[in-house]
Amino acid sequence: MKRLKAILMLVVAMMLMSSATMKAQNKREFRGAWIQCVNGQYLGKSTQQIQAMLTRQLDELQKDGVNAIIFQVRAECDALYKSDLEPWSKFLTGVQGKAPSPYWDPLQWMIEQCHNRGMELHAWINPYRAKHSVTSYEQVSPKNIVKRRPDLCFQYGKLTLLNPGLQAAADYICEVAVDIVSRYDVDGFHIDDYFYPYPEAGRQIPDQQLFRQQSRGMRNIGDWRRDNVSRFVKQLSESIHAVKPWVKFGVSPFGIYRNKRTDPNGSETFGLQNYDDLYADVLLWVNNGWVDYCVPQIYWEIGNRAADYKTLITWWNKHAGNRPLYIGEDIERTAKFADPVNPRSHQLPAKHRLHQQMNNVKGTVLWYAQTAADNVGNIGHTLRNNYWKYPALPPSMPFLDNKAPKGVKGLKLMWTEKGPLLVWKAPKASKKKWGDQVNRFAIYRFEKGAKVNLNDVSALQAVTYDNFYRIPYVSGKKYVYVVTALDRVGNESKGKKKKISF
Repeated sequence: MKRLKAILMLVVAMMLMSSATMKAQNKREFRGAWIQCVNGQYLGKSTQQIQAMLTRQLDELQKDGVNAIIFQVRAECDALYKSDLEPWSKFLTGVQGKAPSPYWDPLQWMIEQCHNRGMELHAWINPYRAKHSVTSYEQVSPKNIVKRRPDLCFQYGKLTLLNPGLQAAADYICEVAVDIVSRYDVDGFHIDDYFYPYPEAGRQIPDQQLFRQQSRGMRNIGDWRRDNVSRFVKQLSESIHAVKPWVKFGVSPFGIYRNKRTDPNGSETFGLQNYDDLYADVLLWVNNGWVDYCVPQIYWEIGNRAADYKTLITWWNKHAGNRPLYIGEDIERTAKFADPVNPRSHQLPAKHRLHQQMNNVKGTVLWYAQTAADNVGNIGHTLRNNYWKYPALPPSMPFLDNKAPKGVKGLKLMWTEKGPLLVWKAPKASKKKWGDQVNRFAIYRFEKGAKVNLNDVSALQAVTYDNFYRIPYVSGKKYVYVVTALDRVGNESKGKKKKISF
């Protein structure tokens, strides 16, 4: 009897956990992953080998529930895409300026691969870094801005950077961004945390003379540097949206804005500061709407003495809610450290609970993609089986567009050699009104007799860039399928129903 009671209690507990997991999932959520190049994962590999590696990562990430890839395409004023402005990246071919052989365009290929999997692709650049510390001057291509316009750069230790104090440097970066956005069907454009260089003991940024010449009436060089970066971020945002208003412009700053010992409104932390050390006034950009989303890199663990994860996610949730807020998560660190409350578990469940408690947190970006694809600490499989079990639509961005598109047309079932196929037509849209244009579709499935509720996260089967969807054949089953249209920023149309009997 006692054993039976124990079994029943276990069953009830499992049901409650399952229910809690389902409730904890959101219909709209940014689930991103960073794919970088500077870790050397492409070096020494052929085109075929790189594509096979990326294909495997994307396949695994898709299973994990990831719906957006942030893909590094410019690490040091170079290019992982065809560019007339900057040389091919040495992180792709081993030699800066050397084209890949057999030839391919990684950015174009990744856009196609991501869209085939229903994922967004955000092009990620390092805006100011012109020469990485691992690159010697001799290895820099003559096509690189470092050699073409050394007057736009300054040296800081082993780094060479475009000078944020020079308008010509800002103009050049914006020219690169416009080139990417105008030629490629990217869903987003992303910059990371490299603005002014991370400080090195005993080393000064060589811009004092420029400050004296172009202070714009400012007396404090720190204020001037922050203004330089802020003016650039605003210009970059305007440049991108002038070309394609729907492209989402995002930033992933260092995880600490300011410490409380520096600013009463800062966080209870003791680390490097965006505002004071990198001269990045992230809150100014967010509150003025110069970025469309913000991803602070909160890579630490819950309980970290200098930078506690719980402290930081709470702080960002409070202060950065004027734009969608996503959290940058370190997979390896999350897997390494135990939950302070449940030492038998890593910290993913505890971090997920914190996400759910924060009203302004609308998503997560995984650092880095390969660790999730390799299932480090079982994080990837935990996401796919629990927290990201069902697909998710992108978060709303009403400041870009808040009007839903028209619904799909001609929804019907077709039988093919590979099984049943749902097909439909996209609604007609005015070429002059980009907000009417549809580029994705959401597919829902409901049991016969069940209420059609598009807010039921378990009903969402897929998000696809195609105008067809292959449905599983289940003998004797009857379903109602619903297809909706999504515009360029994720606004959703009314649903079109189709009853299916097998």
